[in-house]
Amino acid sequence: MSIFEALVVSHEQQRRMSDELIGMTQDSEERRALFERLKEELTHHAASEERFFYKALLDFDSTQNLARHSVSEHHDIDELIEAVENADPASADEYLEATKKLHKRVHHHLDEEEDEIFAGARKVLDEAQAETLGAAYRKEMELRARGKVETLSSADV
Repeated sequence: MSIFEALVVSHEQQRRMSDELIGMTQDSEERRALFERLKEELTHHAASEERFFYKALLDFDSTQNLARHSVSEHHDIDELIEAVENADPASADEYLEATKKLHKRVHHHLDEEEDEIFAGARKVLDEAQAETLGAAYRKEMELRARGKVETLSSADV
């Protein structure tokens, strides 16, 4: 599985969870658990994506600015996650406003990545590189999901 395919799998999970989250208007254990799963997925995805996808794109002049832009959007998403965490879950308006902002930013970022970043990356990464990066990304995501945050490089795959 290439890096592009692996990232899309994660993107689909993020879209589904963020869509589901903004549909939950009442404070509940289910909503809190869904937010925690989304937060974990976004956090793990960003760290692994930066390590294996964006790091590779920084090596090329044509994709350097794209990579930097996307990494900055990861930081924006981190701030919106914090805003949701700081919102009063009992205040439907406040919490829903924060989750809608997060939803909008996540969808924007994923769409932009798939439409623009992937196009540029496909021009500089050959198939073998895309496969190696995909394997490294998936391996780190699996380790993160099990709570074993280890630092890998594509040489470890």
